[in-house]
Amino acid sequence: MIAGITFIVAGVLIAVYPQLLSLIVAFLLIMIGTFFIALNSYYRRSQRQFDDPFMRFFFRL
Repeated sequence: MIAGITFIVAGVLIAVYPQLLSLIVAFLLIMIGTFFIALNSYYRRSQRQFDDPFMRFFFRL
């Protein structure tokens, strides 16, 4: 129920302030980029830590 109310309020705010939509999209793109950078660093670290072919098979993306 709280999620539905949040979406309704966000929709009303975007209708009133259209520039808010561009800020939300920019924020999401920044967070997705940060996630991919963190995922890549974790993958590189685990690849150096597990130099076993068996582990490399399971951690390969």
